[in-house]
Amino acid sequence: MKNRFIAFIFCLVLTSAHSYAQDLGGKQYQLLEKALSQYQALSTKGEWSTITSPKPVLKLKDTSAVLVVIKERLRLLGDLRRVRDGNVFSPALEDAVKQFQLRHGLEDDGAIGPAFMKALNMPLEKRIEQLSTNMSRIKEDTTKSTGTRIIANIPEFKLYVMEDNREVLSMDIVVGKTSNPTVVFSDTLETIVFSPYWNVPASIVRNEILPAINRNGSYLADNNMEIVGKADGLPKIRQKPGPDNALGDVKFLFPNKYDIYFHDTPSKSLFEKKKRAFSHGCIRLSQPYELAQYLLKDQPQWTGTEILEAMSAGSEKWVKLTTKIPVDIIYYTAWVDAGGTLNFRDDIYGHDREQAGL
Repeated sequence: MKNRFIAFIFCLVLTSAHSYAQDLGGKQYQLLEKALSQYQALSTKGEWSTITSPKPVLKLKDTSAVLVVIKERLRLLGDLRRVRDGNVFSPALEDAVKQFQLRHGLEDDGAIGPAFMKALNMPLEKRIEQLSTNMSRIKEDTTKSTGTRIIANIPEFKLYVMEDNREVLSMDIVVGKTSNPTVVFSDTLETIVFSPYWNVPASIVRNEILPAINRNGSYLADNNMEIVGKADGLPKIRQKPGPDNALGDVKFLFPNKYDIYFHDTPSKSLFEKKKRAFSHGCIRLSQPYELAQYLLKDQPQWTGTEILEAMSAGSEKWVKLTTKIPVDIIYYTAWVDAGGTLNFRDDIYGHDREQAGL
């Protein structure tokens, strides 16, 4: 009976419509607190042993005794309403698997594979710790919950544009790799640069460009790059505007000491991946045109056509925003989204472990 009650409460958490991007305190904290209490209740039962699948992948119409156990766990977590159809991989189970995959940032193919089993077998103590850490983070967060603002959540690989409690735009993003992590901070977006030059950071010149030049004397010309000076014993190199420019056709500046900004990218295929930590620290956007269009909506001379022309002009153009927009780059690995779904993501930079003192 207690397990039924716990599963019922999880269903409530999964259907309470409130977005962490709308409010990083208040109801968001309360929803995580409710989820935490239910994970704690589950942990007292002592029934969370590791489930082992007899096959690398199980999918629709397959049969296996382990499916009964998996169904029960998904029921306890609120992804499956009822355990039925015995050891058969039913359409209802496929739907539950997809929901579980989506809220854990996995490929939602509906199949039970290694990544799914790893997330399903995550010890309850780890989830309890993850929820507690993110609740503590909410208490310390200074992100605004009113007005127009841009929020980028690093572990989610997602960016949101909010107007008060209304989400007006969202998109997939690429963030910094673990060796070049994107920094958590807040600033104000002031400028859009169309057809930008890429001023290559000194670290990339030293570690990547110079070795490439040594291997190939025509590397700079082949990559539309030029030397424009010298600093600290290194050549200052920039890449000219064009279709192969590393910043794509537009960048968005919020001046900061970390030299982090939003930008387009020619490497569109990376957005097909679920986990997207590939950059040198800046944030690559999947929908840069849509963001430019939104930010320039109060400047009527910047029509959609004008924006597209500026993006492909091949000559750099700076545009100051009439209204500066707050930007918050955040790091949440557990939250309840706008659809009311409890989400978990990997602690890609180890910030959760650091905050928990592990």
